[in-house]
Amino acid sequence: MSKTSSVPPAFQSIKSLPPSFKVANNLNGGLSTKHGDVRLKSGDPIRSSSPANGALVVEVSKEVHDRAGNMDVFDEDSPYSGQVRLLEEEDRPSNGGEDSESVPLPLPSNSASSRESRWCDTTPYASKKKVQCWLQLSNGNWELVKIITSSGSESVVSLPDGKVLKVHDESLVSANPDILDGVDDLMQLSYLNEPSVLYNLQYRYNQNMIYTKAGPVLVAINPFKKVPLYSNDYIEAYKRKSIESPHVYAITDTAIREMIRDEVNQSIIISGESGAGKTETAKIAMQYLAALGGGSGIEVSSLKFTSVKLEKYVVLISKHSRVVQCNEGERSYHIFYQLCAGAPPSLRDKLNLRSAEDYKYLRQSSCYSIVGVNDAEEFRTVMEALDVVHISKEDQESVFAMLAAVLWLGNVSFTVIDNENHVQAVEDEGLSSVAKLIGCDIEDLKLTLTTRKMKVGNDNIVQKLKLSQAIDARDALAKSIYSCLFDWLVEQINKSLAVGKRRTGRSISILDIYGFESFNRNSFEQFCINYANERLQQHFNRHLFKLEQEEYIQDGIDWAKVEFEDNQDCLNLFEKKPLGLLSLLDEESTFPNGTDLTFANKLKQHLNSNSCFKGERDKAFTVCHYAGEVIYDTTGFLEKNRDLLHLDSIQLLSSSTCHLPQKFATQMLTQTEKPAVGPLHKSGGADSQKLSVATKFKGQLFQLMQRLESTTPHFIRCIKPNNLQSPGLYEQGLVLQQLRCCGVLEVVRISRSGFPTRMSHQKFARRYGFLLLENVASQDPLSVSVAILHQFNILPEMYQVGYTKLFFRTGQVGVLEDTRNRTLHGILRVQSCFRGYQARSYRKNLWRSITTLQSFIRGDKIRKEYAVSLRRHRAAVVIQKKAKTILARNRLKTTIDAAVVIQSFIRGWLVRRCSGDLGLLKSGGTKTNESDEVLVKSSFLAELQRRVLKAEAALREKEEENDILQQRLQQYDNRWSEYELKMKSMEEVWQKQMRSLQSSLSIAKKSLAMDDSERNSDASVNASEDREYSWDMGANHRRQESNGTRSMSAGLSVISRLAEEFEQRSQVFGDDAKFLVEVKSGQVEASLNPDRELRRLKQMFEAWKKDYSARLRETKVILNKLGTEDGSIEKAKKKWWGRRNSTRIN
Repeated sequence: MSKTSSVPPAFQSIKSLPPSFKVANNLNGGLSTKHGDVRLKSGDPIRSSSPANGALVVEVSKEVHDRAGNMDVFDEDSPYSGQVRLLEEEDRPSNGGEDSESVPLPLPSNSASSRESRWCDTTPYASKKKVQCWLQLSNGNWELVKIITSSGSESVVSLPDGKVLKVHDESLVSANPDILDGVDDLMQLSYLNEPSVLYNLQYRYNQNMIYTKAGPVLVAINPFKKVPLYSNDYIEAYKRKSIESPHVYAITDTAIREMIRDEVNQSIIISGESGAGKTETAKIAMQYLAALGGGSGIEVSSLKFTSVKLEKYVVLISKHSRVVQCNEGERSYHIFYQLCAGAPPSLRDKLNLRSAEDYKYLRQSSCYSIVGVNDAEEFRTVMEALDVVHISKEDQESVFAMLAAVLWLGNVSFTVIDNENHVQAVEDEGLSSVAKLIGCDIEDLKLTLTTRKMKVGNDNIVQKLKLSQAIDARDALAKSIYSCLFDWLVEQINKSLAVGKRRTGRSISILDIYGFESFNRNSFEQFCINYANERLQQHFNRHLFKLEQEEYIQDGIDWAKVEFEDNQDCLNLFEKKPLGLLSLLDEESTFPNGTDLTFANKLKQHLNSNSCFKGERDKAFTVCHYAGEVIYDTTGFLEKNRDLLHLDSIQLLSSSTCHLPQKFATQMLTQTEKPAVGPLHKSGGADSQKLSVATKFKGQLFQLMQRLESTTPHFIRCIKPNNLQSPGLYEQGLVLQQLRCCGVLEVVRISRSGFPTRMSHQKFARRYGFLLLENVASQDPLSVSVAILHQFNILPEMYQVGYTKLFFRTGQVGVLEDTRNRTLHGILRVQSCFRGYQARSYRKNLWRSITTLQSFIRGDKIRKEYAVSLRRHRAAVVIQKKAKTILARNRLKTTIDAAVVIQSFIRGWLVRRCSGDLGLLKSGGTKTNESDEVLVKSSFLAELQRRVLKAEAALREKEEENDILQQRLQQYDNRWSEYELKMKSMEEVWQKQMRSLQSSLSIAKKSLAMDDSERNSDASVNASEDREYSWDMGANHRRQESNGTRSMSAGLSVISRLAEEFEQRSQVFGDDAKFLVEVKSGQVEASLNPDRELRRLKQMFEAWKKDYSARLRETKVILNKLGTEDGSIEKAKKKWWGRRNSTRIN
């Protein structure tokens, strides 16, 4: 294929790159604000790659805002003319594409060929009549200026402070329109240059949007404060793909899905300077992995968390150097401060802990706390995390003891004992605490720190150490203990996570390493760290630049190679044999008389011709790294390269009584023993052969690179916005330097112009072949792939067909993925409906069977229960019948006995009466004949029976009337008892009075009723006898009886009137009292005074009671008189009965 260039030639010659593109639709409308809020200030210098020109970055004028803010009225010659097209959701690359190697980038315009002349024009910027642009002034600062006029190759620009300058068009750099302020992907910038990138990052940083994409790289700016971006809601949102903004969660989620989809190990490479937030970023990534492992369909067993650390085997270099050395304003490892602040009292006493200010290792930076961070609370969180990963309490105490031992080692001091500067350890609190915590003898510890044993031939030589050597030995022991403790914790955590889990062989490795370092004095540690960063940068370049372009060329697609900065020359300077930095360092370390000065001279002798090397005065030399030049001081290089961790320190740990130092000693012996023949560890014929630190470091670095080469990398570049670790402060010069070091601009350039999505013919045909309308199963994968592209009308300029793969520009696979997802969704819907029908049918049949079975079981159960209930009912009926029969028989017997008794009394009385009348008749028989006697007897009996019946009827009426009166009296008593509860004092008086009246009335009624009955009965009998036997006495008796009857009738009428009056008055007084009580209690509303009315009612009652009592006494007197008269009549009757009985007896 012909390699025609699809990239404008200016791509390699200018910093800005305005190719055809579409703006992603996730632009935040709130970000399209004026530049005046967050424009780069004039006081913030921004260094440029072009030192000849300078610029001042200030706020743009209001006129520029007004002109740039209206996107629809741009000048016809401006590249911003016309309306910016937004990328629709269906044009965005689908995240569900499991087999595509896509990066979510903006989709280029389909009309790129027709607009290429406008967007790729590289004529002077001023001739295009741009509204605003960046100008680099002579002081090196950027300034946003407004073009006033343009003529030829020069333009007149206006600065925000009102100054007017005349500049060449080549010194103007394009500025992006306001609509692109704060875009989340730098690839969306129409003009990609340093000031535009800096402004966009600062715009987002000021709004707490610390993550920005730069093509496939995530740029993370340390906010130096807590931002609300890491809650469970965010985790769930990124799991469901409901948020597409850049985030560590998004990078981690992509790594997981690609690992599952492609079955390829993944790696997340986090790099940046010290203090850029690399460790926190790694923790955030692992937080998402842990959260995703707990759900969302991805098991923890499919993840193997691997934190790849260069310091895993070498403790003198890389990140563990922070244990003994801290820069000003930076803290050491947080766990030290957390232990000092949050350890409980019992643990503090056991470990002899002090505050952080009391330890030398922590005093170096004069920084003991972080604003907004509670170290004590963080320590409790660490304790809980150790419990979660099932580390026992005993092991936790051992871990904290090792950390305390590291801190106390820093407090171990030495004193000079002779003129040769030999030293011995001071027996103070620091030395005794270290010996106690490690579990070794204090004398052995002193010898280990101040002497060194060597074997020369068959003799053992003990060499005393000088002050600098003793300090190095002490620091080496501290770093080795911390390093081994770190490795042991990682091992325990992996064991805990692997319990009961199925191994899949796939892993996600997270690399968190020190970034490029350049201090005022750079020693062996910075030498090794920067070498490692050179190697990692090459891996980054290979993945994003070299391999990208090489793959295009190897697959034979049309592609114009993009130049980028390669650091292979610098790596050759380090690794070349036999005249590389590492080789010369090892060689000089083996010489008995080798010194740091001879090493520096040897470097200058052999490497002065190398373009990346510069010799300096004395012991210094300069290396041109990818991130800039670094001057190294060779002082201590040879000694540190010979490995300061000697066998004496390892033997000291192996003799410890604690189990952790013993394990550390075993691990150190495994690491330090020389596996093969190599340079000697020490001059003088020492036979304890060990690899040099540089050689071991290089080998471990190569192992790391081999592991990374076997993974799919994901890059996160951490940026430190300021050196003061202050939130909200954005130093553009510092940020620009870091962006240049990590090559962010080059990444965006090559990603925007290339084909970021690619797929093999077989994979493409297998993934999308089922979407074809025609059956092409017999065709080869390439034919199937081409047919798919034609069917979906993908423009030829949007893809390239290579020898083995298909290459797509950004967003093209999204259409196919959307169609595929919709088709699969339809298939799943059909399957779900069919399976749902099957499940419902099965459930219906099962439910019918269960219902039938339940009906039989319940029917049988109910029938049995009914039979038992029926038997119990029948038994109850029989028992009730027997009981009722007995009760009825007893009641009948009692009734019959009572009737018999009554009849016997009545019959006896009748017989006695009849027998007396018959006696009288016999005594007078001489005067009348037999027929008269029979006639008198029959008439007398009939009259007697009539009177008896009449008396019985009158008696029943009186009894009924008495019952009625009793009931009424009972009702009155109940009513007054109710009033008694409401008016206690008044009702007590009324109760006594009413009871007196009621008793009197009852007695009067009863006496009247009894007298009336007796008089009626006796009067009738006596009248009959008087007519027969004593007509004279009878006449007198009749007169008296008639008078008594009239008197009784009058008395009865008086009693009736009194009773009627009593009932009426009682009803009236009761109703009035009840009404007043209800008014007083609030139940009834009335406009009267209840207390005054109650007193008036009481007075009325007392007056009536007095009058009623007087009338009742009068009635009693009258009744007593009537009773006296009745008594005289009774006496006469008794006298007559006596005479009659005596006559009858005679």
